[in-house]
Amino acid sequence: MVTLGVYLIGSGLTAATPAGGKWFVYLYATRVIAGMGIGGEYAAINSAIDEMIPARYRGRVDLAVNGTYWAGAFIGTIVTLFLLNNLAPDTGWRIAFVVGPVLALIILYVRRSLPESPRWQIMHGREQAAEASIGQIESDVSKTTGDLPPVPEEQTIEITPTEKIGYLPLLRVLFARYPSRSILGAALMITQSFLYNAIFFTYPLVLEFFFHVSPKSTGYYFLAFAAGNLAGPLVLGRLFDTVGRRKMISSTYLIAGILLVITAQMFKSGLLSATTQTLCWAVIFFFASAGASAGYLTVSEVFPLEVRAKAIAVFFAIAQCFGFLGTHLYGHLIGTGKDPGSLYVGYMIGAGAMILGGLVAAFLGVAAEGKPLEDVARPLSVIGKPAEAIFRTGGGTGRTAG
Repeated sequence: MVTLGVYLIGSGLTAATPAGGKWFVYLYATRVIAGMGIGGEYAAINSAIDEMIPARYRGRVDLAVNGTYWAGAFIGTIVTLFLLNNLAPDTGWRIAFVVGPVLALIILYVRRSLPESPRWQIMHGREQAAEASIGQIESDVSKTTGDLPPVPEEQTIEITPTEKIGYLPLLRVLFARYPSRSILGAALMITQSFLYNAIFFTYPLVLEFFFHVSPKSTGYYFLAFAAGNLAGPLVLGRLFDTVGRRKMISSTYLIAGILLVITAQMFKSGLLSATTQTLCWAVIFFFASAGASAGYLTVSEVFPLEVRAKAIAVFFAIAQCFGFLGTHLYGHLIGTGKDPGSLYVGYMIGAGAMILGGLVAAFLGVAAEGKPLEDVARPLSVIGKPAEAIFRTGGGTGRTAG
């Protein structure tokens, strides 16, 4: 709720930017605030999803929730097209920036009814609150499935609340204790961020400079782009739970990279129009979007409970640095739109990045499908024998079914 509130405030301040060139620093500062909220959302939401969703559905739910970014992009494009084509420019863009905070207010209200993660509560010594959360969840589930069976003793573990883990200890955990998983997470996040930022933020320029599409009409092409990105996680998400993480992540990355190579060759040869180029992007990012969402899924489920959210934050931040380089590089390669060969090189670099991510996933991928999070990554605070299942909180001890 806090991270969403930060985004809400940042976007609202953007809409209130005073007119005049001297206010551009204020404009950028408000976007930084909104970006901080969005970055925090990725860490908070992905960790919450994984800790609250049953293991057998975790993959498809995580992909679907991450994919709804593109549902918002689709709606935002429609709103922007209407506003910018029917209102004065100085008014239209301000209203467009207000639409996001209005939706955020609705989501804030919805989030008030969500239970806190029992895992998080246990790790912070809130045993009674954790029992209450588990009781609420079990009560809701038992209404449709009947009485739930007891947890087998061999699946219980003994843990103790841990002190707050800073970023330096976190880095030691990530890269000393889980080096291969850290390489996997970094590769997936960096490669998809480079490709997305490079293509997503420069595509209007490609349409305008290479295909001579009016700036007021680029939004129509973006609708197809957003639709392909939304459909990928929704259609393919179930396969990440049934076929498996390693096979699906590696294949989606590799397919997206190979298709981008083919499309780049067609672009260089002048065989594409604005419409066919957009359709090609829709197909490519149908696979790339599912893979990219699975990158967040991977980082959020292959590290221990105590560092899960911070791990997402670290890899997200690293990925955004490379994403920034991608945006800058592609903007430079687009230039004035007179040399498709330069942009072709950029497309090949993006394709190579995705193929590299797919190969890393093929060799280092973790088979986390259908497994409890504690089986995928043992909590750092686990003590004693697995069958004891005693959660020690301060001066007392308690027993829980979860």
